[in-house]
Amino acid sequence: MSVKYIPVQWNTNKWIYDIVLILSVGIYLWIFIEWGPVLLDHGKPVTPQIHNARAFGSCAFLMLTLILCIGPAARLNQKFLPLLYNRRHFGVLTLFVALTHVGYILDWYYAFSPTPKLEGVLTANTSFGRVLGFPFEVFGIFGLVVLLLLAVTSHDFWLKFLTPRLWKRLHMLLYPAYAALVAHVALGALQDQTSPWRAIFILFSAGGVTALHAAAFLKEARSETTVSLNDWITVCDADDIEDGFARVVRLENGERVAVFRSGESFSAISNACAHQNGPLGEGRIVDGCVTCPWHGFQYRVSDGCSPEPFTERVPTYNLALDGAKIMLNPDANPPGTPTTPVSLGENGK
Repeated sequence: MSVKYIPVQWNTNKWIYDIVLILSVGIYLWIFIEWGPVLLDHGKPVTPQIHNARAFGSCAFLMLTLILCIGPAARLNQKFLPLLYNRRHFGVLTLFVALTHVGYILDWYYAFSPTPKLEGVLTANTSFGRVLGFPFEVFGIFGLVVLLLLAVTSHDFWLKFLTPRLWKRLHMLLYPAYAALVAHVALGALQDQTSPWRAIFILFSAGGVTALHAAAFLKEARSETTVSLNDWITVCDADDIEDGFARVVRLENGERVAVFRSGESFSAISNACAHQNGPLGEGRIVDGCVTCPWHGFQYRVSDGCSPEPFTERVPTYNLALDGAKIMLNPDANPPGTPTTPVSLGENGK
C-alpha cells in the first residue's frame, strides 16, 4: 500500500519475482534459439533473424497465456496468489519481449522498403476477403497496442486518476488482445508449418485459459449467495462461515458483499478492494483487518477503513442475527462508515 505516488515499492518478494521471471524468459529464449532449428519443422528455410523473431514472438504469446491463467488459478487455489501480487511486472516484461519480436520483423522485412516500416506492414497485404493469406499483421498490431496501453497505465497513478472501475474495464482489453494474438499466430506463423505441434500448442494454450476461467466462474457461482434488494435478507447460518473468513453475497444489482466472521462476531464490507476491485472476501482477518489477496491492501472490517496512515475506504453493511441466521441490510453505508459487529446470541433485526 502507498500513501503517495512513488515509482516502485521494491521489496524482497518483488526482487525474487522479477529475477525468476527474467531468468525464465532468458532460458526459454536460449532453448528456442539454440535448439529450435532441430526441434521445429519449417516448411521453408528460416533465416536467423526470422528464427529469433519467432523465439521472441512465441515467448510473448506464452507469457500472455500465463498472465491470463494466474487470476483464475489463484481463485481456485490460494497457493497461486504470490504469482498474482506482481503480475503487472509480468505484463510490462511481456510488452518488451513483444516489441523485440516486432523489431526483428521490421528490420528483416522492411529495412530496405521505400515506404516507412509501419506503413509497409499495413499496406503490404490487403487481402481481407480471404482466410488463407489474410493480413494477420493487423491482429498482432492490435494486441501490441493493447499491451502498450496497459503497460503505460499500469502505475497506481492511473488507477487513482481513472478510478478503479474504469481502470479495470480498460485492462479487460487484455482478453480481446489475447484473442487477436491467437488469430495472429493461427493465420500467420502456422501457415508454413508441416509439424502439428505448434498448432497443438496454440490450441492447448487458448483452451487452458478458457477452461481455467470457466472453472473459477463456476466455483465462484457455487460459493456465492444471490439475494434481492428488498428489506433485510438471510445470508446463511452463522456456523457456515469459518472463523477469520467470509461468505460472499451477490446482490441483484451486481454488487458483492463480504460477510466476515471474527471469533463470535460478524461484520460486512464491500467485496471490492478500493485499489483494483480485488476480492476482499477471499482474504483473511488478522488483527481485525482483512488483507486483499491481490496486492495486500488492508481494511478494518468494523468500518471499512485502512489502518493509518493509509486512507483507502470501502462501503460497509449492517448485519443482525435472527437466531442462528445472519441477516444483511443490502443498502450500503458510505465508505468508511463504522458499524457495530453482531455476535452470536443476539436475536432479531
